[in-house]
Amino acid sequence: MLSKPEGQHLDYKQSISNQRKIAKTLLAFANTDGGTILVGISDKKNIIGIDPEEEIFMVNEAIRKYCHPPFTVTFEVFELQLQNQLDPLILDEKYVLAVAVPKSMGGPHALQVNDNPPVYYLRIKDRSLPVDLADLS
Repeated sequence: MLSKPEGQHLDYKQSISNQRKIAKTLLAFANTDGGTILVGISDKKNIIGIDPEEEIFMVNEAIRKYCHPPFTVTFEVFELQLQNQLDPLILDEKYVLAVAVPKSMGGPHALQVNDNPPVYYLRIKDRSLPVDLADLS
């Protein structure tokens, strides 16, 4: 997957630090054609590594709190052994999380924050953009 650029079906994230922000990407994939978010990878495709349990928690909470109606994603954790930058004889263990978001048949799905009006997102090329509900039909 690292050979592919970010685009309509793929997004790289170093980590998930903001549930509302990741909810936008999840919603955009679900409302468009589905896609995969690779967590633990920089935009320059460097493997940063993450704590998979923390990232899974953040994704699940983002869906629970902000995605209405909620939908299901699947997770796959990859354990990588990479050469240490300072000592090539030492291997560093790093984890990358793949979050697979299927195209939803139960949508459209909206970002819902408190009593604010719902905001709908679509994935257009490598961006998750807000759209009018009419654009989703």
